[in-house]
Amino acid sequence: MHLVAIGGSDAGISAALRARELDPSVDVTVVVADRYPNFSICGIPYYFSGDVQPWQSLAHRTAADLETTGMSLRLDTLATGIDVAGRRLTVRTSAGETEQIAYDELMVGTGALPSYAGIAGLDQLGPHDGVHVLHSMGDTFALDRHLDERDPKTAIIIGAGYVGLEMAEGLTGRGIRVTQLQRGPEVLSTLDPELASLVHAEVAEHGVEVLTGTTVEAVTKTDSGLAVVGSRNGEPFTQTADLVLAVVGVRPNTQLLEAAGATLGAGRAVVVDEGMRTGLPHVYAAGDGVVTHHRLLGVTYLPLGTTAHKQGRVAGENAIGGDARFAGSVGTQVVKVFDLVAARTGLREHEASAAGYSPVSSTAVADDHKRYYPGAQPITIRITGDERDGRLLGAQLVGRLGTETAKRVDTYATALFAGLTVEQVSDLDLSYTPPLGSPWDAVQIATQQWSRETAGVRA
Repeated sequence: MHLVAIGGSDAGISAALRARELDPSVDVTVVVADRYPNFSICGIPYYFSGDVQPWQSLAHRTAADLETTGMSLRLDTLATGIDVAGRRLTVRTSAGETEQIAYDELMVGTGALPSYAGIAGLDQLGPHDGVHVLHSMGDTFALDRHLDERDPKTAIIIGAGYVGLEMAEGLTGRGIRVTQLQRGPEVLSTLDPELASLVHAEVAEHGVEVLTGTTVEAVTKTDSGLAVVGSRNGEPFTQTADLVLAVVGVRPNTQLLEAAGATLGAGRAVVVDEGMRTGLPHVYAAGDGVVTHHRLLGVTYLPLGTTAHKQGRVAGENAIGGDARFAGSVGTQVVKVFDLVAARTGLREHEASAAGYSPVSSTAVADDHKRYYPGAQPITIRITGDERDGRLLGAQLVGRLGTETAKRVDTYATALFAGLTVEQVSDLDLSYTPPLGSPWDAVQIATQQWSRETAGVRA
């Protein structure tokens, strides 16, 4: 059997590794558009902050490590067409030559592309002009060269999501004065504003100018630098800087599968079932280019690295005859912003309402460990549950670095996966020692607060 996996990132490599793990006799070829298979795109901001050096450290595994597993890598090779009936993949090499690769089973993990969010100029200006996106190792090298060769003093980051905030920290650490523009009322729109405001304060405290309520319409090149033009709180807005970094989200890269006849669904991502089958014979797909099966929402589009790894593993197993199923996501995410950690899992109130639940939320502040032991720090936790049956629907957390906020959100994620009620989370037998926790962990203090506040509503 010959399995061909397209894509050298999370989904493609996970599929290839799983297939080789289960059946070392399977011939596996991975087609990679660039020269950097299995690099951590999520780690790029920490390269710019200086926490990760050299850039080669971003590789989960080297090309040699991957080839040691028995897979064959076709680097600098772009997949351009799928002949579904003939089971052949057309590719273009770096030399411009066209070839065809025969396959028995195909797994497509082409991922996502940077979104330009309708901002004029982003598709015309590029790194040579000082306008950057950050989605690949090529983007990384381009920005790195810009910083070294032009030594910019000011930067505008369009977008204050996860990567935007991480890059604000990275560029600030290099002595660049950063202005961050956010369309919504608060940074980190995946959190409720009352929690996101804590992140805003942290960023501002470290010297980043954050301008919320700012809609960017265009980026232009002027004699005095780059100009970002739009409106802020309904008034005309223009600001200039030496460098512009646009991190306004992603869009699924579906061109290859769409041309082959695949169906598009939520977010214009490729529709797959829980076995990662596309509906095209012998063609699987996984990662940021496909829909996500969410345990609370059903089918949606939610591109996450953790999801891509899991989906790729399922696709690799099924491509060689297995019957694995992607168990579903609950949207667990976390970000470090300077000395603060923000995390979420499950649904916020408006998301739960749109999905047909009857959500009610409460907010608690609890110490990460016993206050009498030195160094205790508060964690702000917002719990959302269903007023009808008490089911846990979501949690949001913000705490200082070192409060184990990331691991605490995992407790809620596990509870969501198991379908627990809020009160059942309060019953969990969690660990305790004064330097690390309390007899009632912060996780449970928050769920108990929810139970107290909603007792009348649920009566």
